[in-house]
Amino acid sequence: MLIPTTPSSSSSCPFQTSMASSSSTKNLRLRWNDPFFFTSSILLSFILFWTIYCFLIPNPNPNPNTFPISTTTIKNNSASALTTIGPSFYDNPTISYTTTAKITNWDAHRKAWLLSNPTLSKPLFMLTGSQSSPCQNPVGDHLLLKFYKNKADYCRLHNIDLFYNTILLHPLMFTYWAKIPLIRAAMIAHPEAEWFWWVDSDAAITDMDFSLPLHKYQNHNLIVHGWPHLVYENRSWVSLNAGVFLIRNCQWSLDFMDIWASMGPQTPNYESWGKTLKAEFSDKLFNDSDDQSALVYLLLHEKHKWVDKIYLENEFYFQGYWLEIIGKLNKIEDKYLEIEKRSPELRKRKAEKVASDANAAVREMYLREMKMRFGKEGWRRPFITHFTGCQPCSGDHNKMYSGKNCWEGMLRALNFADDQVLRNYGFKYEKVDGNESATVRPLPFGFPAA
Repeated sequence: MLIPTTPSSSSSCPFQTSMASSSSTKNLRLRWNDPFFFTSSILLSFILFWTIYCFLIPNPNPNPNTFPISTTTIKNNSASALTTIGPSFYDNPTISYTTTAKITNWDAHRKAWLLSNPTLSKPLFMLTGSQSSPCQNPVGDHLLLKFYKNKADYCRLHNIDLFYNTILLHPLMFTYWAKIPLIRAAMIAHPEAEWFWWVDSDAAITDMDFSLPLHKYQNHNLIVHGWPHLVYENRSWVSLNAGVFLIRNCQWSLDFMDIWASMGPQTPNYESWGKTLKAEFSDKLFNDSDDQSALVYLLLHEKHKWVDKIYLENEFYFQGYWLEIIGKLNKIEDKYLEIEKRSPELRKRKAEKVASDANAAVREMYLREMKMRFGKEGWRRPFITHFTGCQPCSGDHNKMYSGKNCWEGMLRALNFADDQVLRNYGFKYEKVDGNESATVRPLPFGFPAA
């Protein structure tokens, strides 16, 4: 006969009985009265509560140095913030980056985009480029690299975006015509830019202080270096230069480029346009239709349609002819050193970003006080020195120049500009010339002291 037993206190039964012994109750009370046991229990409870809180409740003050793991919206007031809401022209399949499809209503499209992205608006965007293949001229690639560095230095100092293209966006629009497909594509890719600044690969910026007076052109859409009397009276194909120009990001510009490009090599009328332009301009030396002659032709024959929005800039060296500039650079440098000797402010050391704006304003004051002028008769730094006819990449320079003159002239202009940049890094060229092996020296404190 089996006699049932009463479970003991050491039983593994999962339920606690209500028959707790008096001794056990006494022990439990003693534990709660124990300071160590009480403190440990409170601490463990706090840790458990905080752990659950951290998992369930988002941190109201996240560390700015950490990355969010998952977010729906990130608010950011910086210029890089993407704030587009809803569809834009990028969702319209009829808008094309190529020159083969006409764009309409661009001003409204761009205005709507800017309203959605107000922090991204920028006044100026530089475009330039060169061929994709290596240069035929043995020193050509090296020269193009220095020309690129020159533009990159200027854009860094003036907070300008720069795009350097090395591929034909339209396979038939080669040489000087290649800029039009690039500018058109850039307008769509960068609706934040108000102006696009095309600069030929063989043009060097030789005044790192100078800023384009964009306020001056508020009623115009295309700014080209040129002279009205040479266009309308002399009817010369070199009355302006299409190697450096500003064009506004607007519908007018898109329409103008459509007409301008209609004279290019991608059209069946390319040869006939070449004959027309050669007959139009008696000083034109070759038969091909080129962008510069085409631009002058439009000013002459469609003046009523375009001229009100085109400004021919000749009040400063928007682009200067290198042959009339190179021989003056050393004298110009001496003139600017004289200004620095007179100005304690210009002799102060500054961070590059500070010096770019502050020194330019001070120097401009002295230039006006000394009545320093631009141009052949003046001693101001030329803004842009353009090596028209030198062809640094192909080496097929104009026969009126020698290759030696071209290459030495390029190096002298590039070193002249680079010297202005190096000053903010505490160095200066020993001598600004066309010597490839030119050396630099550290500047003494207070250079150039009177």
